[in-house]
Amino acid sequence: MNRLDLNTVLGWVPRGSKVLDLGCGDGAFLKRLCEERGAVGVGVDIDPDNLVSAVSKGLDVIQEDINEGLNCFTRYRFDVVILTHALQELTHPHLALERMVHIGEEAIVSFPNFGHWRCRTHLGLTGHMPVSKAMPRSWYDTPNIHFCTVKDFEALCSDLRIDIIERATVAGAAQKWLGKWWPNLFASSAVYRIRRSAR
Repeated sequence: MNRLDLNTVLGWVPRGSKVLDLGCGDGAFLKRLCEERGAVGVGVDIDPDNLVSAVSKGLDVIQEDINEGLNCFTRYRFDVVILTHALQELTHPHLALERMVHIGEEAIVSFPNFGHWRCRTHLGLTGHMPVSKAMPRSWYDTPNIHFCTVKDFEALCSDLRIDIIERATVAGAAQKWLGKWWPNLFASSAVYRIRRSAR
């Protein structure tokens, strides 16, 4: 649970917020939000084993498929809706983003950047999709179905009339500043605070 994107998300959640954690897994991060930020949290996951684990931690969780639209939640029910490293696994990520900024005052999204120079180099030199510590599965066995870059995400937000409030990047220690200034090439993952545009 020492992922750098999660540390950024944690810092962006205001104390005492009503939080919806989409794809909450076993509930470890949601529990951390509740303990460290005083969040009042609800988790969503589809996996029964994850739900049992989250409930055993004393968390409120709902079994629902994010791809089905999250229709059980009303407009602006939450202060913050969170989706960490799962956007690329969704069937219709654009629809999920629209729902997130509909049911939350704002949303926080993190995802691996498939435009990172190592991904580009590996694919260019070997002709194969990369397998790494961050992406340990082969192309045929990965849950990732929509490969997204920083530029792709920002263009999608613009198309959906979603405002980007803040962006943070995750990069290796030697590339920290490069990741900040040229995120599409040097950030291994990115974290965004977004909200529905007032335009």
